[in-house]
Amino acid sequence: MTSESSGKSKEGSNSEYGAGHTSLSYNSYLMVDQLKELQVCKSDPAHHDEPLFIIIHQTYELWFKLILHELDTVVSMMRANNPRRATFYMRRIVQIMRVLVNQIHILETMSPKDFLGFRNLLNPASGFQSSQFREVEFMAGLREPRMLEHFAKDEASFKMLQRRFDDPSLGDVFYELLRTHGFTLPPSTGTESGGGPDPNQVARINELKKLYDEPDKYLDFHDLAERLLDLDELILLWRTHHVTVVERIIGFKPGTGGSEGVGYLRSTLNKKCFPDLWQLRTYLTL
Repeated sequence: MTSESSGKSKEGSNSEYGAGHTSLSYNSYLMVDQLKELQVCKSDPAHHDEPLFIIIHQTYELWFKLILHELDTVVSMMRANNPRRATFYMRRIVQIMRVLVNQIHILETMSPKDFLGFRNLLNPASGFQSSQFREVEFMAGLREPRMLEHFAKDEASFKMLQRRFDDPSLGDVFYELLRTHGFTLPPSTGTESGGGPDPNQVARINELKKLYDEPDKYLDFHDLAERLLDLDELILLWRTHHVTVVERIIGFKPGTGGSEGVGYLRSTLNKKCFPDLWQLRTYLTL
């Protein structure tokens, strides 16, 4: 092949893959023009900090969408008896969650007085109404039936949330995977005896200890369990950072959606998605 013909072939290849010879571009692929039109301020004239507030929360919703996409894949991989691949996608979710924990602090560049310049226009909207965050919670195992009531008038969101609520949680699917490999994991009785743990929890913890007492034997399951705990820890860290930022900006004012604001947010800080994985640490010995 001559250098001339080789050059033509290369040029044709570039054309095929869009190197300036097709209608596809970075902006068109990512729909950048459309994205830039989605920040619609309620203040008029637009308050300087309202675009900041909108973009941060829109970015959260995009990350939530990706987290849900990856969590669905994790569930599929566990059901396909592929814990190693499930762990691969859990690592991605964990890295996204680390971004979300830090991202909330961008709001602290907005002064309390500046937020008051447009906050009253947000009523009755509230972050409490993020259906995608509730989906993440439901998939992780944090399920309160009353949360569904807040979406009763949003048919599409309610339908999706109801499905997430009814489907097995990540913990449920993980336990089913372990059971197929010989682990005896009795279900929760939903009761407490004398203020102690669920009667079946100790039995589950003794089984789950195997993942840590014999990590080489159960390496894939051990790593997956640790990534699930990473997710739980980062959800807790996100809540902690979130409530701190909210208190710094609005103090103890009620939330725009009618919630208690900081009071409610602080009440969520003790919730655990995988309580057995947390509790078993107490029972580990050399």
